[in-house]
Amino acid sequence: MPPKRRASGPPAGAQQSTLAFHGATNKVTKSGVKAQDAKKNVLESKTKEVLPAVVDIPDTEPTTTTVETDIIQQTEQEEARAQEVESTPEEDQARRVSDAAIKKYWAAKVRQRKAPRVHQEGLTLHDKILREFDMSGHYGPCTGIARLKRWKRAHRLDLEPPIEVLAVLLREQDAHDKDKVAVQRSIVDTLLHSKAELDV
Repeated sequence: MPPKRRASGPPAGAQQSTLAFHGATNKVTKSGVKAQDAKKNVLESKTKEVLPAVVDIPDTEPTTTTVETDIIQQTEQEEARAQEVESTPEEDQARRVSDAAIKKYWAAKVRQRKAPRVHQEGLTLHDKILREFDMSGHYGPCTGIARLKRWKRAHRLDLEPPIEVLAVLLREQDAHDKDKVAVQRSIVDTLLHSKAELDV
């Protein structure tokens, strides 16, 4: 025999309360003229309190970005260290690297690729090597740091950065005595800096 169904809902003795729209407690009032005037006064007093004072900000353009100043400082620090200490063994080894060894290094890099580097046809050999170093994430981030400092950091961390890259860096730095910042700045920093200039 099936079990009996229980009835859902209110208990048998309880009744549902009814809604009442009359009586003193349910009085509906219209907003009158006095209420609207009071609201206006409150709003006016709040807007007077909230309005900020006008501050005159002079239009000054920064001459250099923070990334550029960081790279300039790092370049100056590296030069100061180079003057204090004659040179590190790695720098001595890099200065002894011949142009033929640099070309051989780059030829090995080109053979590793499946497609030719069409976008780099107009670049010099040194630019190609430095861009390859910039874009390699194996040696750590390249933004906001001078190339020489990045190479030395990678060497300290035993990431084995190519000595040919250091040789190219030192040669480019010696060739560009006046514009050492451009040599030390990675291609990513250059692209980000030019994008920031376009946005301004």
